[in-house]
Amino acid sequence: MRRNLLLVLCLIGVLSANAQQSEAEKLIPKDTIGPWYTNGTASLLFNQSTFDNWVAGGENNISGTLGINYDFNYKKEDWTWDNKVIASYGIVKTRNSSFAKKTDDRFELNSILGKKATERWSYSFLMNFRTQFTKGYNYGKDEFGAEIREEYTNLMSPGYLMLGPGMLYKRDDNFYINLSPATSKFTFVDSKYTLPDEAYFGVKEGESMRYELGFSAGMYYKLDVIANVTFENILGLYSNYLEDPQNVDINYQLNIVLRINRYLTTNLSFQTIYDDNAYQGLQVRQVFGVAANYGF
Repeated sequence: MRRNLLLVLCLIGVLSANAQQSEAEKLIPKDTIGPWYTNGTASLLFNQSTFDNWVAGGENNISGTLGINYDFNYKKEDWTWDNKVIASYGIVKTRNSSFAKKTDDRFELNSILGKKATERWSYSFLMNFRTQFTKGYNYGKDEFGAEIREEYTNLMSPGYLMLGPGMLYKRDDNFYINLSPATSKFTFVDSKYTLPDEAYFGVKEGESMRYELGFSAGMYYKLDVIANVTFENILGLYSNYLEDPQNVDINYQLNIVLRINRYLTTNLSFQTIYDDNAYQGLQVRQVFGVAANYGF
């Protein structure tokens, strides 16, 4: 079931990336006073379920997710500087669980500096940073059947930083591709978590950083598919020259917003990651719900 859902959502993302840009997208307001253009949304998804003598069964739960998607871009003469912050944090508490558990936890900053070379191509320098806010746990049960947990991740464990020069193709603020053939990638961890055989995010036991040099490609595409329905696609690819270059890291995000009115939207956030240093397989995250939004 999960594999089928993954294929459907990836197909939706590919189809959206080939759809024509709508007139509404072309009319996004620009800052006519200065070189900076900013745009952001804060959203809160909330869910609560209660069951009392419910024959069909069910478990009381309460959950919420707070998210921020913020752009601050600069454009003056031949220079552009595009920045995007994506942050979200969510928890769920069920009656039969001893712990409140995370449903989402991430912070990501994407930044690309460009100096125009031709009408649509620019010399570029990228920076990407990713981490989480709070501790992550592996859950299990003790000999008496009680739920237990073991700390596994934390803020900056892991933390990822990518830096590198390249070339940027930019049609407009809603579609660009960046290619960086000499990208440095740093993976930071707390050395107390590391394991033998580089089993903890590829970092050697007792160390706190892993360095990679490779090729990275990034794509951003945002459009209105139909009225009040926005698709945002973010794709990142990375190949490490120094070790197993055939194992390409993939990070794909699809954010769908169905606008109900000024303050309410239906949000679908889907993300899949392949990074064999972190996990031997696909990582999948999806969050769906009705959100209260505030634009700034």
